Amino acid sequence: MPWTRGEPLTAVHRERLLRTGVLPEVMDGLALRQVVAPLPAWWHEQGNALYLRDGMTVPPKLIETMTLYPFSDALLVIATGMEHVVSLLLGGDGALVFIGPGTYLSAGEIYCGAGSSVVLNSKVVGTSRPMLDARNGGSIVAEPDQLWAGGVYIATDDMHRFEDAATGARLNPFGAHIRLCRHVWLGRDVIVTGDVEIGEGAVVGMRALVRNQKVPPRVAVAGTPARVIREGVTWSPDDVP
Repeated sequence: MPWTRGEPLTAVHRERLLRTGVLPEVMDGLALRQVVAPLPAWWHEQGNALYLRDGMTVPPKLIETMTLYPFSDALLVIATGMEHVVSLLLGGDGALVFIGPGTYLSAGEIYCGAGSSVVLNSKVVGTSRPMLDARNGGSIVAEPDQLWAGGVYIATDDMHRFEDAATGARLNPFGAHIRLCRHVWLGRDVIVTGDVEIGEGAVVGMRALVRNQKVPPRVAVAGTPARVIREGVTWSPDDVP
C-alpha cells in the first residue's frame, strides 16, 4: 500500500498529545508526518489526523477495519511497526491513540472510544495477546519501559452498567483513568481496570486483579483484589541468577 505523507506534527496536535499523557522527551525525538493517503475522503473532512514516524507503515487490514464507520476529530500517532497488532479500533469522535517507539504488542488489540485515549509512550512490550480498552472519556497511559506477560487485560470500564437496585446509583467504573508509571512488570493474565495508578518499578503477580487501586512504587502485589506482598523490590528483564 503506497503512503502519501504531508506536513509534520502541528502545534495544536502536539499540545493535545502532551495534555493526554505523551511525554515531551518521547515525542520531540520523533520525525512525524501526517498521512494524506490512502484514507477515505471523510477521514480528512471530519478533522481526523494520522501521523506516522518516518519509515513506519500500517497494515492495510488495520486501516480498513478502523475506517468502516465514520467519526471525527480523532488523532492517531504511530511511531513503531504495527505488523504484530491484530486490531486497532477508534470507537467515536475525539479518540486519541499514541503508540510510541520501541513498542511491541504481539497479537495485541486496542480499542479507544469517543473522547478517550490510549497512550503507550515508549518501550511497551506485551509478549502475547495484550488487550487495551479505553471508553466513556477514560484514559490509559503507560510510561516508558513496560513488560506485560501473556493475556494482560487493561480496561477503563466494564462496558455494562452495574447499579444499586434501590437507589439506581452506578457502582462500577465509568470513564476511569489508568496510569502505569515507568518500569512496571505485569504478570500473566493480569487484569487492570477502573481508576488505577501503578507506581514506578512495581510488579503485579500472575492473575492478579488491580481494580480502583493505587499501587505504591517498588512493591510486588498479588491476588484478587491485589495486595502488597513485598516492599522494596526491583526487577530486570534479564533472567539471570
